[in-house]
Amino acid sequence: MKKIIVVGSSNVDLTVRVRRLPLPGETIRGATLLRTNGGKGANQAVAAARLGADVVFITCLGNDASGGMLSAQFAADGIDTSCIKLSATPTGTALIFVDDNAENCIAVAPGSNNDLLPADIDAARSTMEGASYLLVQLVIPMPTVVRAVELAHSLGIKTIMNPAPMNPVPEELFSRIWLITPNQTEAEQLTGVHVESEDDAARAAEVLFAKGVKNVIVTMGSKGSLVCTQEGREFVPSRKVKAIDTTGAGDVYNGALVAALSQGKSLIEAARIATLASSIAVTRMGAQTSAPYANEIESL
Repeated sequence: MKKIIVVGSSNVDLTVRVRRLPLPGETIRGATLLRTNGGKGANQAVAAARLGADVVFITCLGNDASGGMLSAQFAADGIDTSCIKLSATPTGTALIFVDDNAENCIAVAPGSNNDLLPADIDAARSTMEGASYLLVQLVIPMPTVVRAVELAHSLGIKTIMNPAPMNPVPEELFSRIWLITPNQTEAEQLTGVHVESEDDAARAAEVLFAKGVKNVIVTMGSKGSLVCTQEGREFVPSRKVKAIDTTGAGDVYNGALVAALSQGKSLIEAARIATLASSIAVTRMGAQTSAPYANEIESL
């Protein structure tokens, strides 16, 4: 099994379940509140670890009760926490509304996530050495993302970028990305190609190949995902389930994907496992709380 480095954000999620999403200025009664651990980087690290991967997580937590709670859960999930930085800035917090159709809207106060700096990536160099995969998103400051990708490239580590939430990516970075995993909206923002169909996703992938990316997976929600390599493409359909909460489903997909790759699966095989993992996640409330364990995947 090969070591995975995940660089990204950590939050405490405050999720409110409502009949429907409120309109501006509207108050909706009868809601229920759930406090869970979240953050795109943390969600992906936990999802990978629960599927048996060897995960090192590089993040920045506030030196507060929320940070302590998050760090303890990472350790309980078997994640290497030796590269977690503590900051005087409060731990990040996300406020999430989820309605009866499993749709959500999210506002994030990044807090300590903004204190994860390029120097913190350099400080983790010795830990990164010997790893096979880097998984990174775009929540933390872009200079830190750039440094993580640059260092991974220099160490021969394959970088997987989940370009979410979408921010402008420096053009020179694309040639150092082994795999990029945009959803339909992110693929359009990265390439200018409007993505509705499988053929649209394939055209977007061609634009990303021209930029220097080696492999592309365009996730298409309940339809499935299109896996594109230099040799061809294959569509992986979704598993049909009754969705309860889609929060973190994309993060579970990415975490499960890199976990399967680290265990020797092909890109297509890994995408199928990631699809199963995310199909389980959407049937549960919360982000990290929805991430399945290896035995649940095997049972499918």
